Amino acid sequence: MHPGAAGPTKVTSPPPVPLATNAAQLAAELITEPSNVNKLTALLTKDGNLLTGQALRNLTVLDFNNQKPAAGAEGGSILLGTVSNFPILETVGISGAVSFFEPCGLNIPHLHPRADEFLIVMEGQLETGFVMENGFNAEVHTQLGLYQGTIFPQGSIHYQYNPTCHNATFVAALNSNDPGRSDVVTSFFMLEGAVVNASLGFPKTIGGHNIKQWKEFLPVNLAKGVETCLKTCGIPI
Repeated sequence: MHPGAAGPTKVTSPPPVPLATNAAQLAAELITEPSNVNKLTALLTKDGNLLTGQALRNLTVLDFNNQKPAAGAEGGSILLGTVSNFPILETVGISGAVSFFEPCGLNIPHLHPRADEFLIVMEGQLETGFVMENGFNAEVHTQLGLYQGTIFPQGSIHYQYNPTCHNATFVAALNSNDPGRSDVVTSFFMLEGAVVNASLGFPKTIGGHNIKQWKEFLPVNLAKGVETCLKTCGIPI
């Protein structure tokens, strides 16, 4: 540094933004507005003036630092920003997610009924896979390193898995502000026991008679992952 030059500028991180407790109500009110201009005016102004300061940030910033694991999840956490928790998305046709994986964490197979997804690894590495509808009878499986991405077509059953003993993080963009999520195994076992039993070919170990027992052990979104990884990392099963 040259003599007399100013020292390095200290960068202060902006304050956190709480998740809106009335986001769904705000989004429902915006649906009735005839145009995006009307929606933005209704959401971001008061008495004809644009909101300022933290009041404006609370409606224009979604803080992914606020996320917590879902009840029962053991493999990490995920926060999907949709119109139901970030109402300004009512003005656009997109949503986004950030997920933090624990070692061996698995984002269990699921699908988004109303969106394609583009995912990028921001920390660590992931293995991913998806399957499409009948007629494309193969799993598209791939490995992703740092800053590498992949896609999951709308309606495809897909998953993400951290095969390492280190943390991993991804960000994802989806082309719907309400993409939805259906966890395949959980949804399947919600069906009537006789239907599940027949669909599984009347197995002797899983059947209509013990569906309730199996439901109790189904994982919640980010689950502990593959057994070999858990053993390698010394994580109890």
